Amino acid sequence: MRPRHSIAPAFVIALVLGACSGTSGSPATSTPGPSSDGSSAPSVGPSVSSTEPIPSDALDEFVCELPLVENATTPRANISDLRMATHDGYDRVVFEFAQGLPEITLDRATPPFTHDASGMPIEVDGGSFLRLTMRGGTKQTEDGTSSYDGPTDIAGGFPALVHLVEGGDFEAQSTWYFGLTHDACVRILQLTDDGAPRLVIDIEQPGS
Repeated sequence: MRPRHSIAPAFVIALVLGACSGTSGSPATSTPGPSSDGSSAPSVGPSVSSTEPIPSDALDEFVCELPLVENATTPRANISDLRMATHDGYDRVVFEFAQGLPEITLDRATPPFTHDASGMPIEVDGGSFLRLTMRGGTKQTEDGTSSYDGPTDIAGGFPALVHLVEGGDFEAQSTWYFGLTHDACVRILQLTDDGAPRLVIDIEQPGS
């Protein structure tokens, strides 16, 4: 597999990603249920064990200067899965797609946050935040169905990543907010050579 990174010219939910050189099991995730005010409560923790076979020697250094940008490999990339896990030194989010990879921008963000389509407020836990914008990356299919029906409001509770929330999926563009414990450095990989196309976002843990 050949990762590509945004600083060169060149994410649950079935949640848990194994470590780069092995697998990692985790407890089940609760399905979000309605709260007393009718809204959905975030799901908690990772659910399904899986493996992301990325060799450690293929991982670049973390980048602290944002934004990071990656180009698309297809005009429309339907989200098919989303996974989260914690590893030694970093927390990981993986978006899996059906066709290819969308154009993405990962940048730091400041509250208040609002839903892209409705303008309704979005609460994101954490002390520092990232915004992932995926142009052409969407769960809306062209025939009006959804390619992904998993949770979109997930409490990570990891050393760096504490919350992941969809900020909107409108006109084939989706936004996701990452609630972090600190102003973390990040690493992006685009995986296209083995299995389904995947966007991998690693978030450096405090003290790593």
